[in-house]
Amino acid sequence: MSHYRSNLRDIEFNLFEANRLDTTLADGAFGDIDADVARDVLTEVERLASGPFSDAFVAGDRTPLELDSDGEVTIPKETKQALDAFYGAGWGALNLPEHLGGFSAPPSLQWAAMSMLIGADPPALMYAGGMFFADITDQLVTDEQRERWIRPWVERQWGGTMVLTEPDAGSDVGAARTRAVDNGDGTWSLHGIKRFITNGDFDWPENIVHLVLARPVDDDGQPLTGLGTKGLSLFLVPKHWPREDGSPGERNPVWARSIEDKMGLKASSTAEMEFDGARGVLAGERHEGIKQMFKVIEYARMLVGTKAIETLSTGYLNALDYAKERVQGTDLLQAGDKSAPRVEIIRHPDVRRMLMRQKAHAEGMRALVFYTASIQDRVEMAEPGSEEEQQLHKRNDLLLPLVKGYGSEKSYELLADSLQVFGGSGYTKDYPLEQYIRDAKIDTLYEGTTGIQGNDLFFRKVGKDQGATLGALLDEIREVAKGDLGGEQLAAERAQLDGALEEVQTMLGSMVGFLGDESGKGLYLVALNTNRFLFALSELVIGWLLLSHAGLALDALQRDDLSDKDRAFYDGKVASARWFAHNALTAMSARREAMQRTDLSVMELDDAAF
Repeated sequence: MSHYRSNLRDIEFNLFEANRLDTTLADGAFGDIDADVARDVLTEVERLASGPFSDAFVAGDRTPLELDSDGEVTIPKETKQALDAFYGAGWGALNLPEHLGGFSAPPSLQWAAMSMLIGADPPALMYAGGMFFADITDQLVTDEQRERWIRPWVERQWGGTMVLTEPDAGSDVGAARTRAVDNGDGTWSLHGIKRFITNGDFDWPENIVHLVLARPVDDDGQPLTGLGTKGLSLFLVPKHWPREDGSPGERNPVWARSIEDKMGLKASSTAEMEFDGARGVLAGERHEGIKQMFKVIEYARMLVGTKAIETLSTGYLNALDYAKERVQGTDLLQAGDKSAPRVEIIRHPDVRRMLMRQKAHAEGMRALVFYTASIQDRVEMAEPGSEEEQQLHKRNDLLLPLVKGYGSEKSYELLADSLQVFGGSGYTKDYPLEQYIRDAKIDTLYEGTTGIQGNDLFFRKVGKDQGATLGALLDEIREVAKGDLGGEQLAAERAQLDGALEEVQTMLGSMVGFLGDESGKGLYLVALNTNRFLFALSELVIGWLLLSHAGLALDALQRDDLSDKDRAFYDGKVASARWFAHNALTAMSARREAMQRTDLSVMELDDAAF
């Protein structure tokens, strides 16, 4: 039986009932894809996720990768079978534009498909990332480069990587030492070591294109485009230099020198890569590396958050199944009766508490992912260069740290609850929970740690336009909090949302106030609280989305034609919103008070005292 438990019903609720994807598709902005086609896509992708992708999950964890002396990595056969099924069914084209032979599917449908696949087997979906990298790179290159590189990349289903990190340049990307020398023939030679490169090498595709950040230098090794991040350029560096027909030619001197021995995601080839004069081309023939790479980074951050949240979802649903089947103990109200029947553990209060905590957060964070995806739909539909498009871009940028930062942290935290429901059995490899936890920890680390996400949220996403984008979002939340959504049935929850909104606004004011602290060290005070603010804003937005969903559910529950299954689903949506409002949003005041009490003591403590 598949380890993976999808929640297709909730995915469809988010897409079609909450975000009205059917209306978006009716506009014709996404070609021939209509609501029926979209639902068929979801059904077929769920089948792929529950079949070949899920089948590769355990085998990939327990079959060691093999690295030979030529830098070639062999991956498990089950992972290759998942890739065969993915490309064989044509899913590599889902995210591609029509001019590359793709479906031009709306981002929300793409993320729905990817969420199920990455929930079933993260390494397999990441190995299939070549098409996603090709799509992004297509937006960066010249017309000539598109024909020479992107078209064969897509048609021949090459792999792809993003190559930033170095042994001495992790989060500090600007410290990168990998250098690029102009060969004078339209190509550059790259020299350097890169580390922690996902999919650095693997033996399924005939070729791999590495998207590499490197510093252009002259013959004397002096930087041509400056120091720091602004002096980096983006290069397309293939494993094999392609012939004119796209087939792989000579081996380029870029090698996987070692494979990381990791806590989880063991099927994923995370490599240290050596670029020993490897040839590449400058993306778009422009020295705008960090700006170009950020398009890749933003996609990756959304993917990481989605991966984390979908892992929590399948963890929760596995725990739910177990709790409904495992019989242990009597009902607490009959604990003193030795003849009382034994009950399923879902009847025990603490188990129900853990399940409800997982359910509310998994559904709330999924709502955050698909709300963000719906903003991306609207970006694609907006007039290019218009004010509407610019504002939508800013809204998307604001939400990404929430998806990635909060999504990864909270999912990892709550997977412990998923395992806890199983008791000691969850600690064994008889069930997938221990692997979920091992595979999920990386989500808080790569593509920018949570601390980086918190700083990015406050200093770039909020500070960049003096809080205008955040203010517009808070205004929408206020409309719900001050309105009559759900009538009396949701009056208490609206009040909790309103209170949480006030707390977040107070916290924002405190953060801004810290900047002018008389100590001259206000940045320390801000940085001690950026994660706290990230979590508070995330939970406010999730509370708003869950409450909005509860309003839709209450409306649906008025219908006479609901099946028992649908009625239970909508009851569950209302329950999730209520639980979150009364348990997560009520904790906001404690966050605010802790922030306001922040001082410099932790920064002034002698290192020896830690």
